[in-house]
Amino acid sequence: MKRFLAIVTMAATMAIAACGKKDDAIEIGFAGPITGFNAVFGEQMRRGAEQAVADINTAGGVLGKPLKLRIGDDVCDPKQAVAVANQMASAKLPFVLGHFCSGSSIPASDVYAEANVIAMSPGSTNPKLTDDPKKKTIFRICGRDDAQGRVAGAWLAKNFAGKRVAIAHDRQAYSQGIADETKKAMNAAGLQEVLFDTITPGEKDYSAFVSKLKQARIDALYYGGYPIEASLLARQMREQGLEAAFISGDGLGTSEFWNAAGEGAEGAVFTFGPDLAADPRNAPIVQRFTAAGRPPEGYTLYAYAALQAWAQAVAKAGTTDPTTVAATLRSNKADTVFGPVTFDQKGDVIGEGFIMYRWSKGKFAPLTG
Repeated sequence: MKRFLAIVTMAATMAIAACGKKDDAIEIGFAGPITGFNAVFGEQMRRGAEQAVADINTAGGVLGKPLKLRIGDDVCDPKQAVAVANQMASAKLPFVLGHFCSGSSIPASDVYAEANVIAMSPGSTNPKLTDDPKKKTIFRICGRDDAQGRVAGAWLAKNFAGKRVAIAHDRQAYSQGIADETKKAMNAAGLQEVLFDTITPGEKDYSAFVSKLKQARIDALYYGGYPIEASLLARQMREQGLEAAFISGDGLGTSEFWNAAGEGAEGAVFTFGPDLAADPRNAPIVQRFTAAGRPPEGYTLYAYAALQAWAQAVAKAGTTDPTTVAATLRSNKADTVFGPVTFDQKGDVIGEGFIMYRWSKGKFAPLTG
């Protein structure tokens, strides 16, 4: 009987200790499109966040405490993003990984900045996110559209010199931003578009727009937008016999585009950052994702890198205080899946570049010219 009581007492003590450890966890946030048209990117981000939290906790946590993830679904909707941001701010979280869509991140950043919460986006590329010098706690670990546009615009001017190029977007913050920046860079390099137009996101039939492209006798279409509309455009262009090249931004860096676009995806070109999953240094991390049945794609490792950077800044600062950690992020290098990462005074990654990729036979690879 005494032995039984001792076992029960020990079990109760362990349970209390476990609860204490759980309550002692540092809660951080994740905000992105868990549902909606861009849920594929939210799933990528969530996978990266969850694996990063697991790996950090396995290594001892942050400041000796485990991390716990609070998840918010913004559906890539600006109003919902602000609502999620207010929830995260009210909970006094020191860090939020998010958001994804620029149209969500920009209004949400007002909430985070005012509440002194560090928010770091793995995928919002619109320059407006970090251009306000008053927002000291806003960061991104991906590149900016002005950098992405320079790469795409120069490539278009070089590869379609003297040819007919059209540019289009769907009026959303990310879409218009990347289209405008690409147009600016392409024009500066000496190539003028023959058509600059918009489409309505969420539609299923873009045949009228494709007819307009055919009438303009284009050789290439640069489309700034997300993969659902991009896949419909690329597919319907081929279905209507328009063989013009299809070029876009980093929204095409997901297998969803290939699967949905059909034959229209073959040969499509797009800009994206470094392929972190292909970096040999990241092989052990990639293996952990693969072993769990969810190979890292698109923004998975970008989300992972954001957690790495924040956790290392907290360890160096010795506190989760956002003001102190934000200053540490700007003044120290973090060892991430990107390699060494440093943020400038705006909160942007220093030296983050873009590469041109081409889809072929279900896979994409960097272009050499």
